[in-house]
Amino acid sequence: MQGNSRKHVKIDNTSNQPIKTEMGNESYAMKGGEGPHSYAQNSYFQDQEAIAKSFYPRAYDAHTSSICLADMGCSTGPNTFLAMQIIIDAIEHQFQSHGLAAQSSKLQFFFNDQATKDFNTVFKNLPPNRKYFAVGVPGSFRGRLFPKETLHMVHSSSSLCWLSTVPKEITDRTYSAWNKGRIHCTNAPKEVAEAYATQYKMDLENFLNARTQELVENGLMIFQILVVPDVVLDSEVNPKRAFELLGSCLVDITKGVRNLLAFSVLNRDRLVKKKWPDSFNVPFFYSTAKNVKAILETNGSFCIEWMETLDIKDIFAFPSAHIFVSTNRAALEELIEKHFGGGIMEEVYDRCTKKVKEFPYIMNSKNLKIIMMYAILKPKSKA
Repeated sequence: MQGNSRKHVKIDNTSNQPIKTEMGNESYAMKGGEGPHSYAQNSYFQDQEAIAKSFYPRAYDAHTSSICLADMGCSTGPNTFLAMQIIIDAIEHQFQSHGLAAQSSKLQFFFNDQATKDFNTVFKNLPPNRKYFAVGVPGSFRGRLFPKETLHMVHSSSSLCWLSTVPKEITDRTYSAWNKGRIHCTNAPKEVAEAYATQYKMDLENFLNARTQELVENGLMIFQILVVPDVVLDSEVNPKRAFELLGSCLVDITKGVRNLLAFSVLNRDRLVKKKWPDSFNVPFFYSTAKNVKAILETNGSFCIEWMETLDIKDIFAFPSAHIFVSTNRAALEELIEKHFGGGIMEEVYDRCTKKVKEFPYIMNSKNLKIIMMYAILKPKSKA
């Protein structure tokens, strides 16, 4: 590992230069359980094989009591277990190719997510024939979760787009970045987008700083993160348009909230007092690949071993409006319920389904301007 200088970077995007701000401490979790709107029923598998092969068995002492791997932001879907199995297969292949015995009996996986996450579903769905010991680790991955230099590999898939908190200035009418009438930075004034980008940069740096302390000197960090080409407009990014569509449904409900008999008096009062939807924003941000790479380089904690961006249109193929809406609901339902209570969910997503049917282009993956960045990082020497 120490002598390996291999780099494979395929990045041709550009980015802005956000500024650092203070970190928030809010937490968000995917919809738990196993029902039709749960994340477990609405997640997709992203192939990890190419990056998992960068595990170098010679870097690990044969007398090490265990090989510790952590999945940060594992959620409750099948992605985690499928990714773990591919990583395990790649690790065993690497040991065997170097004439070393397989290390399955030493593998320990730590499944991390927010303390509010449905860990029961994770443990219930653990593969019965798994080749590793499983441990749950609740807490935000923006900070330290493990003792220094105890992890040999860290994996994170599609969770780094979630912000630790909504930037405070976008919900305060006294700031120029107040995001009035919207729930996201899509097609918002530049001050709103800058506030999101600033929070994103700070969150990613905090993640990197925590992991560089927890990884052993020859460890690896593998992550996948959704990014957008720099030249694409907000209006062309389908997932962002989904936020815009959801926001329009919330505005429609706000206009008629006093006439919605399905809502209890408490929920109606709650919505009016919170000046809905101006008080609600989605803590999710798509950066550019170039900007993510710049953050990695300026942070200085890691060397980039390998990086690539891939088209993922096929992952976002939706055969119906109901499936499209259910997928988005799995990601956002608990966030909305936490803010406003659960009495509005059916009304919100019934409206969303009708609007998606009215504007089906939003489901067309051919129009999808979003890519997946794969990266393998190695901590810089701690000497």
